[in-house]
Amino acid sequence: MDTTDFYALAGDLPDEDRALLARLREFLGAEVAPVANWHWARERFPHHLIAPLGMLGVGGLSYRGPGLPGRTSLLDGFVTLELARTDPSFATFFGVHAGLAMGSIHLCGSAEQQAKWLPAMHRFEKIGAFGLTEPDVGSAASRGLKTTARREGGEWVLDGEKKWIGNATFADVVVIWARDVEDSQVKGFLVEQDTPGFTATKMEGKIALRTVQNAHLRLENCRVPEASRLQNANTFADTAAVLRMTRTSVAWQAVGCSIGAYERALAYAKERTQFGRPIGGFQLVQDLLVKMLGNITASLCLVAQLSRLQDAGRMSEEQASLAKAFCTTKMRETAGMARELMGGNGILLEYDVGRFVADAEAIHSYEGTREMNTLIVGRAITGRSAFV
Repeated sequence: MDTTDFYALAGDLPDEDRALLARLREFLGAEVAPVANWHWARERFPHHLIAPLGMLGVGGLSYRGPGLPGRTSLLDGFVTLELARTDPSFATFFGVHAGLAMGSIHLCGSAEQQAKWLPAMHRFEKIGAFGLTEPDVGSAASRGLKTTARREGGEWVLDGEKKWIGNATFADVVVIWARDVEDSQVKGFLVEQDTPGFTATKMEGKIALRTVQNAHLRLENCRVPEASRLQNANTFADTAAVLRMTRTSVAWQAVGCSIGAYERALAYAKERTQFGRPIGGFQLVQDLLVKMLGNITASLCLVAQLSRLQDAGRMSEEQASLAKAFCTTKMRETAGMARELMGGNGILLEYDVGRFVADAEAIHSYEGTREMNTLIVGRAITGRSAFV
């Protein structure tokens, strides 16, 4: 019996999808796992792994169009899970690129923009980032976005700042969301790394997702042509559509992070001996392991059904928000129990679990905090909005 996928949900995938996951797992085990702690401790990104990841064909799996895979959201979810169970930082890099950046172009770009960027991004030949959050604006982005866009002839002039923008120090293109000064609507723009007036400064001193290269962006009289405006992004509702789609991926990340912590705790319980026998034979240790497995199984059942709804075109914002809120909460709890099971060794990087505990804190917050997602679901079930 699989002691992680306890209800055999991956068995619903066709053989070719399971084969892809097996190749991905082999790559992650051979190439990513051995260097994850080294890069995490030094806040560096393993750039040498981007090209081989691209060769696996996992970027933007569920997108359809020329040069794109057109596979299922369910498969895409299991890919995200595999990445996060090995290294949540690497999974976050993947999610920003293949989810937020590619998703913005897929949902809001013109046919020309999609043809220019998406096939190359699928192959990881071009890397994307997503610039929405600002130094003073997080959850209130729909109303309080301060970055501005001003039309001048055939160009747009962008001014403002963005913060926490993953991949932005080395991305080829950053999707910048800014408020049009003329109509006050939020619009999206494709800003390439070498655009004059665009600067990306690496953020230092994080205690979570340390491998992810988050940047503080400054846009000062940054000019982009009308051809670089996302042609189908005209209001914040379009931005929200991207976030709704990628919120599913964050829930899958949370399940993967939970599994990563659980697997390491389970292995430790089988090997660590106290009082003359492995601690996995003690009742209290088994109680912790079963609680962790219960959290993982409930979360995995939830996200698998959510992805099926997404594939059927029936996923709602509220359903995505419930998954994000629930799975990230259970992830935090599961990672904490894994650290507890391992005692003092749980805070040593060499045992991995401390990295999962720290990274869980970031996953719990981004793509909508638990509180914001709770209010979205609360509004749906009561018919009353509790937003200020």
